[in-house]
Amino acid sequence: MKGLVSQWGNSAALRLPKPILEDLKIAPGSEVEMWVEAGELRVCAAPRRARYRLEDLIAQMDPANEPPTVDWGPDRGAEIIDDDYSRGLIVPGPDGAPVRVEQPVDAKHTSGDVRRRRR
Repeated sequence: MKGLVSQWGNSAALRLPKPILEDLKIAPGSEVEMWVEAGELRVCAAPRRARYRLEDLIAQMDPANEPPTVDWGPDRGAEIIDDDYSRGLIVPGPDGAPVRVEQPVDAKHTSGDVRRRRR
């Protein structure tokens, strides 16, 4: 089967007839791998990337394949971004672990009767 190489922008394009597309199991828009071997152009369908499902990935999780913990050093600021922290509803406990409190620690963070000014 013969084909015709055509100009396509700064590149060249080779039209693939439908029977060849069917034999290669590709369609317009498919990725292909191509190379020259012994003076011949070789084309094959590119391997498809694996599609992962969350359920399968979770099923593979266990302590044996848990990544090592990285010691980034002590906290230097507000590393944990959470509205409850900014409202004073979560504070450091005696051992440094976060503790949730009923009332905000600082009065300026309370959500009392605050009226917005109109501009």
